Amino acid sequence: MKPPSEAVAAKPQGERDFRLIGTPFRRVDARAKVTGQTRYADDLSFPRMVHMRLVRSTVPHARIRQIDFSRAEKVPGFLGKLTGEALPETFGILPVSQDEHALCPDVVRFVGDPVAAVVAVTEDQAIEAALAVEVEYEPLTTVASIEEALSTPEPRIHDYGVEGNLHKVVSMEFGDVEPGFEEAEVILEDTFLYEGNTHLPMEQHSSVAVPEDEGRLTLYSSTQTPHYCHRALAKVLGLPASRIRVVGTPNGGGFGGKSDPFNHEIVAARMALDLGRPVKVTLTREEVFYCHRGRHPVLMALRTGFTKDGAITAQHLKTALDGGAYGSYGVASTYYTGALQTVTYDLPRYRFDGVRCFTNKPPCGPKRGHGTPQPRFGFEIQLDKAAHQLGIDPADIRLKHLAAPHTITANWLKVETIGLRQCIEKVVEGSGWRERYGKLPRGRGLGLACGSYLCGAGLPIYWNHMPQSGVMLKLDRSGGVAVFCGESEIGQGSDSVLAAIVAEVLGVDLLDIRLCVADTDLTPVDLGSYSSRVTLMMGNAALQAAQRARDLIASAVSKKLEIPASRLVFAENRVFDAADPEQGVTFQEASIIAEALHGTLATTGSYIPPRSPGRYRGAGVGPSPTYSYSASVVEVEVDPDTGLYEVHHVWMAHDIGRSINPALVMGQVEGGVYMGLGEVLMEEQAFRRLPKRLSDSLVHKMPSLLEYKSPTFHDMPPVTTYLVEDPDALGPFGAKEVGQGPLLPIMPAVANAIFDAVGVRVDQTPIHPHMILEALAAQANEEEGRYGPTAFPEVDFGETLLVPTPEQGGDGRAINSWKEQLRSGMRSSTGTMTTRDEALSNKKGALTT
Repeated sequence: MKPPSEAVAAKPQGERDFRLIGTPFRRVDARAKVTGQTRYADDLSFPRMVHMRLVRSTVPHARIRQIDFSRAEKVPGFLGKLTGEALPETFGILPVSQDEHALCPDVVRFVGDPVAAVVAVTEDQAIEAALAVEVEYEPLTTVASIEEALSTPEPRIHDYGVEGNLHKVVSMEFGDVEPGFEEAEVILEDTFLYEGNTHLPMEQHSSVAVPEDEGRLTLYSSTQTPHYCHRALAKVLGLPASRIRVVGTPNGGGFGGKSDPFNHEIVAARMALDLGRPVKVTLTREEVFYCHRGRHPVLMALRTGFTKDGAITAQHLKTALDGGAYGSYGVASTYYTGALQTVTYDLPRYRFDGVRCFTNKPPCGPKRGHGTPQPRFGFEIQLDKAAHQLGIDPADIRLKHLAAPHTITANWLKVETIGLRQCIEKVVEGSGWRERYGKLPRGRGLGLACGSYLCGAGLPIYWNHMPQSGVMLKLDRSGGVAVFCGESEIGQGSDSVLAAIVAEVLGVDLLDIRLCVADTDLTPVDLGSYSSRVTLMMGNAALQAAQRARDLIASAVSKKLEIPASRLVFAENRVFDAADPEQGVTFQEASIIAEALHGTLATTGSYIPPRSPGRYRGAGVGPSPTYSYSASVVEVEVDPDTGLYEVHHVWMAHDIGRSINPALVMGQVEGGVYMGLGEVLMEEQAFRRLPKRLSDSLVHKMPSLLEYKSPTFHDMPPVTTYLVEDPDALGPFGAKEVGQGPLLPIMPAVANAIFDAVGVRVDQTPIHPHMILEALAAQANEEEGRYGPTAFPEVDFGETLLVPTPEQGGDGRAINSWKEQLRSGMRSSTGTMTTRDEALSNKKGALTT
């Protein structure tokens, strides 16, 4: 039996004690979940409710010639049908990629694309009716890979995008990278492949649409983004937004897979309006695989220059993404594969080229870490290679060249607090790295890697100046506090964070907090659970609302007790004098006193992130109020005869800022470790072509839990978790994110550990045993002991956007003729002309931008 995971948390020095914040407490939804009282979408039932099934394409790319419902209409219980003609308006999560139809009107683009819907009295009848629908297709050429998308301009999967089957092309240069490479004493060039994988939440997607009155509708759905689902429904259904209500039900896991608005949500809503009856649809596990929206497969070429002491002089990253059949978050995903390379280590000059391709596969989108695990995998392996070539310990090459706190990166991202040094030191010490690395018996190895992630996207999906999160409090004579917020509980514990922040400020018990969340009619807007934004953004909004309520109550109680409001303490369900704790009132009495003085008690709070210093096109992807950091050491054992390997232990340190609830934080950290192990050991969203049908077939190789391999309990090694706490002024009580960052170091740490164990490199994920064997065989033949891609395809990335780095002056805007200006002199943010050397040494303008 494996030993339980260990956990170590260091309390920040000099910090005042909190009553709830920083101490483990039971989740506010724990009892409901363990007793089965939590009602997920599929648990809901309404009078006269009927069931819907979608008819999905069986071919990857084709024109729809005919849909025949004659057999379906004879199924007992059949009530209705829909085709794409009834829903002509397109939708999508991003304003630049409104390319999906609720039901395909003319062309299907992947196996699983919905073409029709049927409704029946029971779910079994609906399934039978859907199977009876006959669809005639005219096959079109199938685009199956990045290489085929680049070489197959016709037929186009979509008639928008850059050209042919290229969805998005990005080329940006921050500083002049070529002189940086000229300064380098070692230049490494590598090609990496990160295979796609899917979210695998325990709960499948489910929705219930309930018609109300004339032209009003409520949709209950397992969505991470009720607000954006609401927007899509209004657009496609053609109804005023005020007549649509979306209630985000508790999610049995999301991980990014429920961030898009989905076909089934819109079709169920339209069917409910047509029938005047509630309509439920719950997807099968197979359908969830076909919906996907998971990790993009990404091919990467990485070129990095180093000095002898391991300092990076310049880096050029190229990425090619297989985006699948639709846009989804793809434009943002493309930028994300390059954006966060700069926030961990000092990277003075940086160039990024990215391309996203359309293929006839399920669309890819955001999965835990959205866009950053793939390039982080390549970067951390290349750092390991550089350390070995330069004769530097892999831990030291990182420790010597960390990004500095409170600085602006080459691509204009603002780094606030950075606890990465402490993270590295924790896992190095805990794992015995200094004593054991490179000294273990053959077949046993240690690997180190680091990562960083957002604490909320700096800009909303639809750019505006409104809050990204809002919280409203209602207090009354009962002594209870009702909290209204649009945040979505997807299993990560956000309800508990919301309740704890309010309870901490007002000094009440968690049992006295009543939550109303994720309801577009009743709660202020929150943009959803994605980009690790909830704790920081919702938390700051809740903090503001609670402080305003506290001030209202304090002003009334201070008048009643005739003491200064500044001396009042809110704790233990009381409001009392700090100088004389016996003099005070219960919180309920305080609420009554305040209501008598002020009238009905209600406050609001909201949060808008600080503006990013970047002003160039594309600067909206990557900015965050602050960033979290993680470091991991992994120990593996590899059998050189079979290539089989096992992860024996994981040491993980995460810069959390401050833990709101350490128990929740530990769960999120170890959940990230588990998911990362799945991605590097075995998980892949793979496809295959059917024999003799190479032009018109492309099917999911493993659309079920029987074939899609994911780690089980027995595959999970012991995990030692370190929480590094350095409160960040921009987070509520100093908190940062934890939902996604801890996943990032795991995959490269395993790859680096395999190298330490048997001396070969595997530069792609997942790492299968045969890859290790092939690398060992190459090594035995005196060839490079490596397995992975060897070439990056030829791509025309077009004109490069040139942006001076902060050290070169300027104000974060692109300068098209920047290189020419560098040769003769450069215009700084003050408007004066400076020489190139003067610009490089003048940091003042950048830091005051």
